[in-house]
Amino acid sequence: MSNALSVRNLTKRFGGLVAVDNITVDFPKGVLNAVIGPNGAGKTTLFNLVTGILPATAGSVIFEGNELVGMKPHQIVARGLSRTLQIKSVFGGMTVADNVRIAVLAHEKIGNPLRPASSYREITARVEELLAQTGLERLARIESGTLSYGDVALLEIALALANKPRLLLLDEPICGMSPSETERTVARITHLAKTTDIILIEHDMEVVFAVADLITVMAQGRLLAQDKPKAIAADPRVQEVYLGAPEEAA
Repeated sequence: MSNALSVRNLTKRFGGLVAVDNITVDFPKGVLNAVIGPNGAGKTTLFNLVTGILPATAGSVIFEGNELVGMKPHQIVARGLSRTLQIKSVFGGMTVADNVRIAVLAHEKIGNPLRPASSYREITARVEELLAQTGLERLARIESGTLSYGDVALLEIALALANKPRLLLLDEPICGMSPSETERTVARITHLAKTTDIILIEHDMEVVFAVADLITVMAQGRLLAQDKPKAIAADPRVQEVYLGAPEEAA
């Protein structure tokens, strides 16, 4: 099985703190990958290193045969790797459709000031496609600042998809959602995973064990385990640092 992403001896130090500690791990293509671990495990730092937001102290990140360490974030996006952020960020005073349109125009590098964005038929078609993909058609004309938390998360996914990524990193997309929003968002993520490789950071273990094909566990900046959900749930090391003892053993 080929890999969507390969990390080799990746390390990030902040002074005396080692946030990511010599991690080597592969994230296979064609499966929904999840990364879990306690707070401070280094999960978001790992994403920041992969996407060029933080420079690595040492190590290598390989995506489709290309070394990403040393690249700037926009160069990595151009290679086909997008992400959402833990802290949601959209243009609240603009409609959902206009948020997506700006992202599509930026990706296509179109910015003729003398021609209204809505006149670009291909762009409009792409916007409609992304809204349908994320289930946001019904909210196209709604101001983004009035959206529920779950719909903001879906809008962020739509913005990330505007770059036509082949690998999508999702950082806690379910955080703060109601049960119904969680169900709707999980359904969309599961559907997207059929056509786009996804690596998901998530604290909601019910969601992780329901959707992930492969789970990577981090603790104290290190790789603790990587396996299928059933094996991870039964791993005593994972139980000790994160999941707790199984109910029947309690």
